[in-house]
Amino acid sequence: MLIAGVIFLVLLLMLFFPESGIIYRIKRMRKDRSREMIEDALKHLYDCEYKSIDCSLSSISGSLSIGGDKTAIVVADLEAMNLIESNENKIFLTAAGRSYALRIIRIHRLWERHLADNTSVLENEWHSLAETKEHETSHEEADRLAARLGNPLLDPHGDPIPTVDGEIPKREGITLNNLDNGIFAAIIHIEDEPKEVYAQLSAMGLYPGMQIHIIENSKNKIRFEADGEECLLAPVLASNITAVPLAEKDTVTQKFESLSALKQDEAAIVVGISKAMRGQQRRRLLDFGVVPGTIVKVLLRSLSGDPTGYEIRGATIALRKKQADLIYIKRI
Repeated sequence: MLIAGVIFLVLLLMLFFPESGIIYRIKRMRKDRSREMIEDALKHLYDCEYKSIDCSLSSISGSLSIGGDKTAIVVADLEAMNLIESNENKIFLTAAGRSYALRIIRIHRLWERHLADNTSVLENEWHSLAETKEHETSHEEADRLAARLGNPLLDPHGDPIPTVDGEIPKREGITLNNLDNGIFAAIIHIEDEPKEVYAQLSAMGLYPGMQIHIIENSKNKIRFEADGEECLLAPVLASNITAVPLAEKDTVTQKFESLSALKQDEAAIVVGISKAMRGQQRRRLLDFGVVPGTIVKVLLRSLSGDPTGYEIRGATIALRKKQADLIYIKRI
């Protein structure tokens, strides 16, 4: 009986012990999940407002990937917290809701900037990791992160980062599918959702800051030149890219080859590194001396040609083709 009593007492403690019992942890997880859904709903509402489109129960349900019943609970919680108001089946942010949404968006975009500039995390993973971090990071931690990053204005996709006071500039530019034939432009933003579309755009090597030239814009395809290569996109994909037109005098007309174009024993001078090369990979190249003016020579090639060994400042450095593609050269 004594042993049974002890076992029963232990089970009770495991279930109900304050701050560490199973029941407490389950309630805490549910509470955290509820807060995450509220914050995700606020982000969606702000995105609708920023893009001047209507938001409804249906759009919130689709954005959060939850059923109608759960969506109704989330909306009821938002109304009880005075974060939203509704009118004729349309849902709007209150001033308090907009402020809350901008704080979450600021944290998200700061984390994306950090992941892009200071880690080796793959580009397609920035958004999902930031989605997790935005719910875990306090505003004080976000302020410290912003200070370490130098208070950046844009995330790596070209989205403006709200200030600590909640100020955010209106995005300018025109989507690629609306640019006229013959126009020169600079990409300023690439939409990172849905992730499948972003993966396809990033695989093409497109990035904010890249200059492009529209060759053909029709209802079936957008054909343009970027970094000396011709690209082809369906209009629905091109609508995820925003650019600003450039006067032809402002464009970079000189074309450089990529380091990967060199053959065995050929040498060239480095003229630059693409902005698509970010974070630790970029710092690694700079540490190796891959800077404008450096002479680079092909020394060794693997059977597949990837990687290739290059002589750089007296040392042999192995680079993958995808890295060499982003290093611009001028043949000697």
